[in-house]
Amino acid sequence: MPKQVVKTKTSAKLRSQAQEVEILRKIVDLVSSDLDLAPILKEVVNIVSVATKADSVFIYLFDESRKNLILLASKIPHKQELGKISLRAGEGITGWVAKESKVVNIKQNAYKDKRFKGFDVLPEDRYEAFVSVPIIYKGRTSGVINIQYKKVHSTPNATINLLTTISKQVSGVIENARLYEETKKKANQFDKLIKVSQSITSESYLDEILNLIVVVTAEMLDSKICSIMLLDEKKNELSIKATQSLSQDYKKKSDIKVEKSLSGEAVKARKAKMYFDVRIEEKYAYRDLAIKEGLSSMLSVPMIVKDRIVGVINIYTKKPHSFSQEEINVLQMVSNQAAIAVENTKLVDETVKAKEALETRKLVERAKGILMRMNSLDENQAYKMIHKKSMDSCKTMKEVAESILLMSDFQRK
Repeated sequence: MPKQVVKTKTSAKLRSQAQEVEILRKIVDLVSSDLDLAPILKEVVNIVSVATKADSVFIYLFDESRKNLILLASKIPHKQELGKISLRAGEGITGWVAKESKVVNIKQNAYKDKRFKGFDVLPEDRYEAFVSVPIIYKGRTSGVINIQYKKVHSTPNATINLLTTISKQVSGVIENARLYEETKKKANQFDKLIKVSQSITSESYLDEILNLIVVVTAEMLDSKICSIMLLDEKKNELSIKATQSLSQDYKKKSDIKVEKSLSGEAVKARKAKMYFDVRIEEKYAYRDLAIKEGLSSMLSVPMIVKDRIVGVINIYTKKPHSFSQEEINVLQMVSNQAAIAVENTKLVDETVKAKEALETRKLVERAKGILMRMNSLDENQAYKMIHKKSMDSCKTMKEVAESILLMSDFQRK
């Protein structure tokens, strides 16, 4: 082999090794950098872009349920699409790579591949060449890195190997960032739960407490609508007590029978019930409203206190969503606290009513005594007189008794 050829190959190999060393250095820098996921993914996109000279770079990661891949980073700005575009495992080339944990390398006409799934909002979907590499962490695919070229492009094995190396190296960094984000999210959720707990021990009225709960819960779980429905045990009906929704149509939803509603299923089962799309559920009484308001998935959790169900708390999402066990657990904690709020308020109301009844009785007894002395009446006659006056004047017995006592004090003076 000529010396020049050997020298050229050696130089190319050295450049490749130097590039890999530089990439590894950047990845090491990532480990010690900001732990937030978004900037880390942005830097990974930059690393891949420089290493491959690709026209487009996408990073998809699995959601918590591991059923959907979510687009979380791209070379070309897609602010409106990030976090919203999703693919099921096995769907499209990206989903196929995630499911099979294998690399795909297409030289031209990538959009004609039978596995391809396009999105109208992504102009990159008309690019010619397409390379997709799985991000594998501890033997399990956690996401996918895609690169694309506008023109026909034959991606060499060296570049594929480089991409595979990058994906392996960044997998741990990405996973740590996701764990960090989850920790922050949980901390934020518990902070909000503390607010709910504090509201329950305050002197707020029930409506104010429940309205606070639905606002906090909707924000915490990124829900389009959160509502609390209380149970009328005598009628066996659920009625909306609080919602953060601005929709008057939703607020005016009529009461629903437990046995004829999706929320009622949670009451009967005494556990959380989830529905992927209420718009196609025959038992959902407000399908037209769901379509109008853009509601899709629903999670309904019973509010239980002292083994007694007092209502349900529901959350809705804008797009079909598989609720994770963590989301169910969080909503169950909220529903338990809401149930305590309802129960505590009922106890307070009962105490107040009992106190008012006692005060009324004392006033009526004193008023009866005055009427008995003034009009030579027996106790029964005095009581009937107060009762008749109450009915005729549309005033309470307490108000009539207070008037009699006031008149008696005036006469003495």
